[in-house]
Amino acid sequence: MKAIIQRVTKASVTVGDEEVSSIGRGLCVLLGISVEDTQKDADYLVRKILNLRLFEDENGRTWSKSVMDRDFEVLCVSQFTLQCVLKGNKPDFHAAMPAELAEPFYNSILENMRSSYKPERIKDGTFGGSMQVHIQNDGPVTIELRSPTGPSDLKQLSKQEKQQQRKEKTRSKGPSECRERGAGRSRPDPNASSGADGDVSSEREP
Repeated sequence: MKAIIQRVTKASVTVGDEEVSSIGRGLCVLLGISVEDTQKDADYLVRKILNLRLFEDENGRTWSKSVMDRDFEVLCVSQFTLQCVLKGNKPDFHAAMPAELAEPFYNSILENMRSSYKPERIKDGTFGGSMQVHIQNDGPVTIELRSPTGPSDLKQLSKQEKQQQRKEKTRSKGPSECRERGAGRSRPDPNASSGADGDVSSEREP
């Protein structure tokens, strides 16, 4: 599953001459569902969309608050073209979930959002309709988000998380502890030759 998340000052969806949905400040989410997506993908996307810290706090500190923290709105628009695969210059959409399966799945995602937040704050367009989506991007701020679907993606995600944990542990130790460890490794071996007779064994790491 793929989502394009835009921070907006306002956004709306029009079908023909009729405005079917609109929001003020918040997020406009274009959502593309693939044939391989499951409920786990949907849960991941919903959690991330509602908790991404894309807004400032009351003191103006940026990247501090989520759409829920600020009591803002979310406009979701189903967009199967996000699952496009190019064949030369021609777009191919076989990776997108068929409409008869995607519509109930998409509706369940909306219900998940509404139950996780406030129902009146979650708006959507017209599934399968020819829509005009009007987006006033704030920033601009645009985030591309993919759900970790396959086993390789999950392994990569776990690897990245472990790397980040190691970096955080290194930072928390501080430079003084690193110097102490470095000093410990460089202590000379009392049984090694001084190197005066041409023996360079004292320069080798133990």
